[in-house]
Amino acid sequence: MIDAHHHIWRQKDLPWLLGPEQPRIFGSYGAIKRDYLIEEYLEDLKGSGIEKSVYVQANWAPNWFEDEVAWVQSVADEHGWPHGIVGYADFTTRDVRPQLDRLKKFPLMRGLRQQLHWHENPAYRFAPEPDLPSDPTVRRNIDCLSDYGWSFDLQVFAPQMEAAAGLAESCPDVTFVLQHAGMLEDTSAEGRKAWEAGMKRLAKCDNVVTKLSAFGTFIHRNDPEFVSDMIVTTEKIFGAKRCLFGSNFPIEKLWTTYEELFDAFLTGASGLSKPKQKAIFNDTAARIYRL
Repeated sequence: MIDAHHHIWRQKDLPWLLGPEQPRIFGSYGAIKRDYLIEEYLEDLKGSGIEKSVYVQANWAPNWFEDEVAWVQSVADEHGWPHGIVGYADFTTRDVRPQLDRLKKFPLMRGLRQQLHWHENPAYRFAPEPDLPSDPTVRRNIDCLSDYGWSFDLQVFAPQMEAAAGLAESCPDVTFVLQHAGMLEDTSAEGRKAWEAGMKRLAKCDNVVTKLSAFGTFIHRNDPEFVSDMIVTTEKIFGAKRCLFGSNFPIEKLWTTYEELFDAFLTGASGLSKPKQKAIFNDTAARIYRL
């Protein structure tokens, strides 16, 4: 089984961990304002059956984008974990290729993520403006990833999903991995309706898959019923062959353990067929991230 989304970090390399807490999408994070290294991650997942993992960029200072990948590669060279890396590049720059060229020497590189999500609530906002998925420069730069054989981890909220679908359609040779099943943050009937509509729009794009992860982000707890609902609903929209599991550790460690989290996911998917479960917990991630 594969964990397709986790972070390890050294506090000194993460500006958002240093100094007083700043508003974050997942709330107060004092408990994880410390080193979270591969040894602790491996201890956390002990007994889970997870055999491989993918590291996803953890927002080091943007000018350290190469240093981040180099450090994670060195960790993998020493410990054998992780097995794939999703790095960072600035796709708003005129030409992203010089950044990509600096990353292609690292053998575990599998994709890139620049968080494009924007929200009216400043605590949920990351991108400086809401319409980056429609930006011609961003689209042109992301389209370059096909030349490197890398995917793009796409992070947007429901109101941005129409533009995100347009982005995916403008880059037909790039695989997009929708983060956190579209980050359902408004669970009201109206919010849920908008999220489902956006998810169905994205699912029409054959080059978009989605990551089942971070379901505790907005509710700040591990809720097995909510996890189950998200898995079942998302699988109905995308199909199991376009869904993959990610732990989002250590963020989820703020309110749960890896064992409890993974048990909620396994239980939540237990009503699906065995082939569908295998796709979600292994095959899709193995295919997309070439593990």
